[in-house]
Amino acid sequence: MTGIIIIEDTEDYRLTLQTLVNSTQEFTCLASFASAEECIRDGRYRKAEIAVVDINLPGMSGIELVSKLHSFAPGLLCLMCTAYEEDDKIFKALEAGAHGYILKSASYDEILFALREIQKGGSPMSSQVARKVVIAFSKHPEKDFNITKRERELLEKLSKGFLYKEIAADLNISVETVRRHCFNIYRKLHVSNRTEALNKFYGR
Repeated sequence: MTGIIIIEDTEDYRLTLQTLVNSTQEFTCLASFASAEECIRDGRYRKAEIAVVDINLPGMSGIELVSKLHSFAPGLLCLMCTAYEEDDKIFKALEAGAHGYILKSASYDEILFALREIQKGGSPMSSQVARKVVIAFSKHPEKDFNITKRERELLEKLSKGFLYKEIAADLNISVETVRRHCFNIYRKLHVSNRTEALNKFYGR
């Protein structure tokens, strides 16, 4: 089972997420915390695969926590689950290392779908958030990093949260070819992940 930790200061919602996660056969809640500081002190994030993080936490913010977790446990996948949908919050979270961003208004099915997507390598986003991301990227002219036409196609699909297998099917190429293109993109942009690549290429 995939281990999940939850960092959410509203007790009712924290318990709701915990119950939802534990109701599945594929996920288990290893721990839940009311603050970022409590999460860091506890240390169980090292055993988790996914962290569900709120932004508005007492003390250290969820965005700061994601940045620290990104350093402490690089393999940990962070999913923001918050009421905030302002552009600055979204992009600060993504720049800090968040792999997905959903709103608390999401249904239980949507939350579970997001957890499954992030586990498979996707970048799940609530529809309102995804639209803001696409609009923001479209406003910034692309920089020339010697990116090929095919690599630009991949970057566009990555910005929309497509999984490797979805990109492969859409472009009629193999998943391994998608991985190879992504490796070349990261090399050209001197970055190590999808979020950094999108931020650098689209000038954010």
